[in-house]
Amino acid sequence: MNDVKFRNLLSAELLKMWSLRSTPWVFLATALAAIGFNAGEAYDRTHYWTEQDTRSAAKFISDGIPVQMSFTDNASLIFALAVTAIGIVAISGEYSTGLIRTTFTAVPARRSVMAAKALVMAGVMSVFGALIALVSFYVTQGILGMKDVGVSIDHPGALRGVVASALLAPVCALVGMGIGTLLRHAGPSMVAGVVILLLAPFLFSEDHRWSAVLNHALPMSAWRRLLETPFTPEIPQPWTTTGAWIVYAAWALGAVVASVTVVQRRDQ
Repeated sequence: MNDVKFRNLLSAELLKMWSLRSTPWVFLATALAAIGFNAGEAYDRTHYWTEQDTRSAAKFISDGIPVQMSFTDNASLIFALAVTAIGIVAISGEYSTGLIRTTFTAVPARRSVMAAKALVMAGVMSVFGALIALVSFYVTQGILGMKDVGVSIDHPGALRGVVASALLAPVCALVGMGIGTLLRHAGPSMVAGVVILLLAPFLFSEDHRWSAVLNHALPMSAWRRLLETPFTPEIPQPWTTTGAWIVYAAWALGAVVASVTVVQRRDQ
C-alpha cells in the first residue's frame, strides 16, 4: 500500500481505539491504580520512618531504594496486566464481533492492517506509559523528599528506571495483541497473559543457569533488572541491562511478527 493509504489505516485504527466509551475510563483507572500504589508505598515508608532510618538515609539512597519505589512491584503488575488486557481486547473484540472480517474485506492487505494496529498501539501506549512513569516518579520522590531521601531524575539509574517503566506499557500491550491474535478469544488470552506476566517469573529461580536464563527472558524480569540500582553482582546468575533491553525488544517485535504472520496464513 502507498503511504497515503497506510496513513488512512493509522487514522482508522486510532479512531477504533478511542471510539469505545470504555477506553478513557480504562486508561484513567489504570493510571490511578498504578500511581496510587506507588504513592501509597512511598507514604507508608515515610509514615513509619524511624530514627534509625534517619541515621541510615545515605544508605537508603545508595542502595537504590528511592528509584525502586518510583515504580513498585505491585503497581507494575497491575499496570502490566491492565495494558496487556487492552492489547488483547483491541483484537479479540474485533474477532468476537466479526468486525475483523469487514476490515479485511475492505482492506485485503492484512499485513498492513496489523502493522497499523501495532503501530497505533505502540504509540498510544508509549505516551501513556511515559505519563504514568513520570508522574509516579515525581510523586514518590516528592513524598520521600519529606524525609530527605528523594532523588532527582538525573540520579544514577533513575532515568533508566523511568524509561523502563514507561516502555512496559507498549511491550505488554503488543504482547497482549499478539496473544489475542493467536487465540482470538478474550478469556483464554487473558489467562495466557496472566501466566506470562504474573505466574511465569515464580516458576524459575536463579539457582540453575537454565532456569535463570528462562527467568531473564520474561518481560517482568527484564523490567526488574532495569530498575535495579545499583546492580548486585552477587546473585547466582547475573545479567546485564543490555540483555534486559533486548528482552523488551524481542517480546514486542515477536508479538508483532506473530500477529502479522497469523492473520496472513489463516482464514478469519
